[in-house]
Amino acid sequence: MSKVVVVTSGKGGVGKTTSTAAIGAALARTGKRVCVVDFDVGLRNLDLVMGAERRVVYDLINVANGDAKLTQALIRDKRVETLSLLAASQTRDKDALTEEGVARVIEELRGLFDYVLCDSPAGIERGALLAMRFADEAIVVTNPEVSSVRDSDRIIGLLDSRTLRAEQGQRMEKQLLLTRFDAARASRGEMLSVADVLDILSIPLMGIIPESEDILRASNLGAPITINGSTSQAGRAYEDAARRLMGESVPMLIPGEKKSLLTRILGRRAA
Repeated sequence: MSKVVVVTSGKGGVGKTTSTAAIGAALARTGKRVCVVDFDVGLRNLDLVMGAERRVVYDLINVANGDAKLTQALIRDKRVETLSLLAASQTRDKDALTEEGVARVIEELRGLFDYVLCDSPAGIERGALLAMRFADEAIVVTNPEVSSVRDSDRIIGLLDSRTLRAEQGQRMEKQLLLTRFDAARASRGEMLSVADVLDILSIPLMGIIPESEDILRASNLGAPITINGSTSQAGRAYEDAARRLMGESVPMLIPGEKKSLLTRILGRRAA
């Protein structure tokens, strides 16, 4: 059964696009048919992170408006056969997208792929609302800082009120992806701890991605960290997050610590 997942947050610069590419690539490596869709109309960065910027001919708006077929706009990744990209337009604005057009595109994507990951623009305006509108699940990306967490809390409220599932009285499953985490800084009180973020947002934790130069390097090279041969902790964290998205039970490690998060929580309860 196909699953549409929106990758969202209220704040820009938290790693939505990088995370969409990394998780999408990790899912595709397991044999799942995956399409990553860029909803950031006017900016268009997902194609850069995927290393496909020179291959974009048609985009999401072309397909949504009926100016091109979906099969013409999809860009198949050259490294992983089951991974595809649907790019955003760089010359149009978000008002060019209509709810009816997006609904048609999402429905067609459901028939072709196991997972459709929608890379949402930052904020709570039209583009972000359309990216989440037809999703089955959500990955809420946040940094361990107060402003980022506060904005993510606002997004969680929209997921529970402005999506099609919410309007139909169905539950919108949400998972938290905590990015740019630094255990040393958290221990010094320079950023929020994992427990602090979970206490504020109160949604299940999907993964903790450590601050890493390897992620920036992968983005600049156009090769998602989960398929570029990296053996870094960040790459493994994204792979584990993808496995959790598929429903697998994977121990959660806090970067910089040897014990899993579950072990630490159970240890505190026993004490």
